[in-house]
Amino acid sequence: MGATINGSDMVSGDLSVRLAARQDLEPLRLLMDAAISELLRPFLDEEQIASSRLIMGLDVQLIEDRTYFIVEADGELVGCGGWSRRATLYGGDRTPGRSPALLDPQVDSARIRAMYTSPSHVRRGVGRLVLARCEAAAREGGFRTAELMATMAGLPLYRACGYVPVEQVEDARGGVPVPLMRMRKDL
Repeated sequence: MGATINGSDMVSGDLSVRLAARQDLEPLRLLMDAAISELLRPFLDEEQIASSRLIMGLDVQLIEDRTYFIVEADGELVGCGGWSRRATLYGGDRTPGRSPALLDPQVDSARIRAMYTSPSHVRRGVGRLVLARCEAAAREGGFRTAELMATMAGLPLYRACGYVPVEQVEDARGGVPVPLMRMRKDL
C-alpha cells in the first residue's frame, strides 16, 4: 500500500491510514457527529437526524479488536471505519441489541462498520480507502463476503464499490424511523 511512517501507511497523496486507539475516542465522536449532522441532511429531516445519532456511532469493541481504521490528511482526522468478526451489524455502544458473538467466516459475512467521512473531505477517496482496507483485512480473516447497513448518504459509495442491496429497513430505536439499506458483497 505504501510506506509505513510512525505506525501509519501513507496511501494516497496526503492521506494516511492507521488503527484507531483509545486516545482517538473523542475526536472520532466529534467526526461522527459532524458527518451525521451534515451528510444526512439531504436525505433526512431533523427528527430522523436526531434519531440517527442514537442508533449510530462508535462501537469501542472495534477499537479493542484492532479492526477500526482512521484516515488522516496532514495530521487531521478526516475519516474512519472498520470491520468486525462479531455479530453486530451496525450501531454504537449505546445501541440496543448489540451482540459480541463471533461469526464463522466460512458461513457468515464480515461486518463493515461505522464508516464516516468528514464533511470537508467527501468525494476525495476517504471512504473508498477505508472500505478497501476493511475488505482486505476481512479477506485475510477468512471471510468470503461482507455486509453493511448503509445510510442513504452512503448508498452511492457502496454501490460503486460493488455492494448490492439485500433489504431495505427502517430503524426506529432512536425515536423516529430512519431508512437504511442492508447490503452485501462477495470478497
